[in-house]
Amino acid sequence: MNYTKEQVISAVEGARQEAHRAATKFFQEQLGGRDQMCCGFAWVTVYGVRGNTKLGQALKAAGFRKSYEGGLQLWNPSGLLVQNVDTLEEGARAAALFLKDTLGVEALAGSRLD
Repeated sequence: MNYTKEQVISAVEGARQEAHRAATKFFQEQLGGRDQMCCGFAWVTVYGVRGNTKLGQALKAAGFRKSYEGGLQLWNPSGLLVQNVDTLEEGARAAALFLKDTLGVEALAGSRLD
């Protein structure tokens, strides 16, 4: 896992694009484009990467922040401005999978109701 800062930033941008695609598809197909049902938040957490490492610094440059539960988090990777937690979770899961496949990191989606 020896990536340049540019490679990590590019991978995070790819994860954001995947998250946006997946969340948009879910929002249109499952909710008919209507922001309804349960409200909440979703994020991706990368575990096992310290913030002071080369990879950690690159993730921070790409928008990740230190999490209170440990790891580094990126909130709402889909960037969709909706409140439906299921839509946001779909995006977070897609982003986590993309980061696992691309960077080989332990990335998990998380969410909570508002």
